[in-house]
Amino acid sequence: MKKVVSILFALVLALSLTASALAEGITFALVTDVGNIDDQSFNQGTWEGLVAYATEKGLVEKTDYAYYRPSEDSDDARVETITAAVEAGAKVVVLPGFLFDAAVMTAAEKFPEVQFLGVDLSPDTYPANVTNIKFTEEVSGYLAGYAAVKDGYTKLGFLGGIDVPAVIRYGFGFVQGADAAAKELGITVDMKYWYSAAFWPTDEIKAKMDSWYADGTQIVFSCGGGILNSCLAAAEEGDGKVIGVDVDQAYISERIVTSAYKKLTVGVKNLLDKLEANGGTWPAEIAGKNVLQGIKDGAVGIPTDAGSWRFKTFTVDEYNTVFNAIADGTITISDDITTQPTTTNVTVDYQN
Repeated sequence: MKKVVSILFALVLALSLTASALAEGITFALVTDVGNIDDQSFNQGTWEGLVAYATEKGLVEKTDYAYYRPSEDSDDARVETITAAVEAGAKVVVLPGFLFDAAVMTAAEKFPEVQFLGVDLSPDTYPANVTNIKFTEEVSGYLAGYAAVKDGYTKLGFLGGIDVPAVIRYGFGFVQGADAAAKELGITVDMKYWYSAAFWPTDEIKAKMDSWYADGTQIVFSCGGGILNSCLAAAEEGDGKVIGVDVDQAYISERIVTSAYKKLTVGVKNLLDKLEANGGTWPAEIAGKNVLQGIKDGAVGIPTDAGSWRFKTFTVDEYNTVFNAIADGTITISDDITTQPTTTNVTVDYQN
């Protein structure tokens, strides 16, 4: 009997060690773009995904995982920072944002034994040691635009950062959702639309938002990391409302009515789980490829928690109805970023 118990114990121990071997044997790193892990948006959401994975595995920050920030906004600086992370022991490096498009290719070739996880990179294919997460941002944008108009807003604004594909998808989805809701209500809606060419607060953005709110704009979808600071400052002075982006930003200000999010935390953790399950390299079906996270993955939408739901008349039940209609294909949303959406009930003033 004792022999049987010993064998069973050994088997359980072996299985336990197999499940945790990857986590114990790998150092993880995240390299930020031009921002930091407390940017209340993209970098932070990605970092929190790594932290969620690491916490589940019992890993220790600065011992088993850490983040690095490039010294400047350049491809050379990004490659140098990735190199520093690898030299410190990193075997898995997470890279958030299109600014890593060139750097990831250089680093993947330089360090073929390292696995790279990109988030919102632009290329269609990569070396086999790279996998990239993409999201259907047009769905989140659509739901935010639809909800805003259904809640009674008729003068909207879209403030984009740099006009990269993810930002354009958010914006064009926003236009489509607002138009669909306006059509259902039998009303007309006005929208101002502008890419600021920045992901950080500037005086130019603040001045532009001041003019929008002064001209009657009621709510602005701020889509681009740190530009939210400029938009919120103008909203405070102009008594306007704001829609956040990427993560639930309701905690930042009471003026944020909702946020068009993509669940960066969930996406990053899910992919790291796949990496672990495959023994520390990307599975063949996703190696060198983009992995799309969408509505059926629960990866896009707007938050429905009571503390984040600040609509006056639009209800969670109404939201769930349109959400499900998108999920089952009843409602289709264009992901075309080359042509401005056709609208019938929304007049869009493109200011670029």
